[in-house]
Amino acid sequence: MRVAIAGAGLAGLSCAKYLIDAGHTPIVFERRDVLGGLVAAWKDADGDWYETGLHAFFGAYPNMLQLLKELGIEDRLQWKQHTLIFNQPDKPGTLSRFDVPDIPSPFNIIASIIRNNDMLTWEQKIRFAIGLFPAIVRGQQYVEEMDKYSFSEWLKRQGIGERVATDVFIAASKALTFINPEDVSSTILLTALNRFLQERYGSKIAFLDGSPTERLCQPIVDYITAGGGEVRLNAPLKEIVLNSDGTVKGFLMRGLNGEPDELVTADFYVSAMSVDPLKVMLPEPWKQMEFFQMLEGLEGVPVINLHLWFDRKLTDIDHLLFSRSPLLSVYADMSNTCREYANPDRSMLELVLAPAKDWISKSDEEIIAATMADLEKLFPDHFTGDNPAKLLKSHVVKTPRSVYTATPGRQKYRPPQKTPISNFFLSGSYTMQRYLGSMEGAVLSGKLTAQAISEAPLVANSSHLQTPTRPPAKNAATA
Repeated sequence: MRVAIAGAGLAGLSCAKYLIDAGHTPIVFERRDVLGGLVAAWKDADGDWYETGLHAFFGAYPNMLQLLKELGIEDRLQWKQHTLIFNQPDKPGTLSRFDVPDIPSPFNIIASIIRNNDMLTWEQKIRFAIGLFPAIVRGQQYVEEMDKYSFSEWLKRQGIGERVATDVFIAASKALTFINPEDVSSTILLTALNRFLQERYGSKIAFLDGSPTERLCQPIVDYITAGGGEVRLNAPLKEIVLNSDGTVKGFLMRGLNGEPDELVTADFYVSAMSVDPLKVMLPEPWKQMEFFQMLEGLEGVPVINLHLWFDRKLTDIDHLLFSRSPLLSVYADMSNTCREYANPDRSMLELVLAPAKDWISKSDEEIIAATMADLEKLFPDHFTGDNPAKLLKSHVVKTPRSVYTATPGRQKYRPPQKTPISNFFLSGSYTMQRYLGSMEGAVLSGKLTAQAISEAPLVANSSHLQTPTRPPAKNAATA
């Protein structure tokens, strides 16, 4: 069967990969000239990479790790020491660590918490452990039920002081969801904590050895094309064209550079776009259906990612760091953590500004100035004195609508991959799957979509037209 997929992010690419495995022929369309969607990356004039986000991989990403293994590229992950590192705002330049010993779970996580006396008192540790007990015993059912509470509200219900949220989980919340603990659904953080507690290396972190576009997305494209599929860049979807019965007749692709529009037909169709552009593209008849009206309860969260190059080394730490800053979420010196970005003499900090809703409309200059003020607190020895570190160049990447905003009550709006339209499916981390909006969630959603298509009966009127002979603007296999 031929399957047309709109969107070449991780959800669309993984869907196509698993369709190839099932013996189908996918064709993926991407409106931009770059692969990856929310993990896209670009090279600047100096040949330096800058990315859509700071992409850290966890041991609790089984579907992502399995995908890398199937592609034969699992060695591209550079695994770091099993620890979580937090800045201490009240002690500039001082770090607090949760070192996880190599013993079975959940005892390894428990030991790391017990041994850290910088951020939690013994009373807080005990109360937190008691609060997590139902999540461990009752599992995902309990976790889903807690979607009606924010994480701050959940902590209060366990009798855990607000200091735990502000000192520990503000960093985790902003890193995972780009919003604060008082805004995020407790389901999200409890899901992550469950995975960390149940899997021995669940909280272990890795970085890719280069840009996600080249080192992760391109190998998926190579796999797809080798299996008879196709990936087209510079191929924006203009309209989802319907048959008289409401099923999809074809994807109308917008012609670029004076070329005519093109109707692409297939047996099945997939939207692997983020939820916000999908809502805009929905045909009018579908907008009256309860299933698609459910999407109005979902909206992408604004995200800002920064890249700052300095004239010297600021740190030798080869790891992800949680800033615990009101402005910043997480950061890493990519000259230490990533092989392709390595530089023994200069630092390139990649940082996530969150929450970003009040900053997304500000100028790059304002954002960089505020970030530099925070960095003076994180690295006091390098930005004071007679010879402070100099910022050589910077890139600010704004994503006005990223993964869905995981506020309380959102779970009920997350749709399944199968829709009421017999030949139309959804893929994306916003769809219902056990993980939050993340790289892991995107890969899992793509796998679930491919499975649903493989199990679906072929629609009687789905016979597609001859594949258009007009050459694509750019084939990702040769990008």
